[in-house]
Amino acid sequence: MNLAYTFSGFAVGLLVGVTGVGGGSLMTPLLVFLFGFKPAVAVGTDLLFAAITKTGGVWVHHGKHGSVDWKIVGWLALGSLPFAVATLLVLKYLMSVGQEITGTITFTLGIALVLTACSLLVRSVLIKRAANASVIDDQQTTLENAARFKRLQIPVTILIGAVLGVLVTLSSVGAGALGTVALLFLYPKMSTLKIVGTDLAHAIPLTAVAGIGHLSLGNVDLVLLGSLLMGSLPGIWIGSHLSAKIPERYLRPILASILMLIGLKFILQ
Repeated sequence: MNLAYTFSGFAVGLLVGVTGVGGGSLMTPLLVFLFGFKPAVAVGTDLLFAAITKTGGVWVHHGKHGSVDWKIVGWLALGSLPFAVATLLVLKYLMSVGQEITGTITFTLGIALVLTACSLLVRSVLIKRAANASVIDDQQTTLENAARFKRLQIPVTILIGAVLGVLVTLSSVGAGALGTVALLFLYPKMSTLKIVGTDLAHAIPLTAVAGIGHLSLGNVDLVLLGSLLMGSLPGIWIGSHLSAKIPERYLRPILASILMLIGLKFILQ
């Protein structure tokens, strides 16, 4: 166990608990720039890290709040999981013929971070609109009334899942922040609690499949993974309790600006 990794995991967990921003957008750049890990190893390790840390959150949302819409999770997974596997197969093929995949992963990571920064700025607006919209309790009626595209809602949801599948597999970023914003846009009248729970439930199989795939490619550092988990789990717990006391409206723009700068640095490398 490395204490520097553990402390970094704690710091990221603290920020995730306070702001609700996905750990990938914070952890992966930290591993690359501060500790000098290759982007592929940072992405692979962070994917398994995300799958483990998000599992507890889904247990709370499904068991305590009943706030997971499993139909939407299924539609998203129908797009994301096959495309995650396809992306992993492409990476495996490129590695087998001696192609360097670092550039592809670095560029995708930069794009994902810029998109995440933008999503942080619009997320609060979408959440306010969703909170003000009328939400119907019956599940079938909720889906029907919450949907933005009506008859095309299922294909569009599957398509969004496919985009997330590719993006998350290549960058480890997007399962949280981008997934939430996508659902807020697709289902504007659905309660924010259900949006968060549904996005979290979809993120687990996606990050698990992508993480196991990267593990098979040799892109996961298990010692690093253990060290990060040792720090992040208490960090998330403390951060979630501090979130009510720290004004999020100040933290989000600062965090968005930092992610934007890091994303541009990755793109221009």
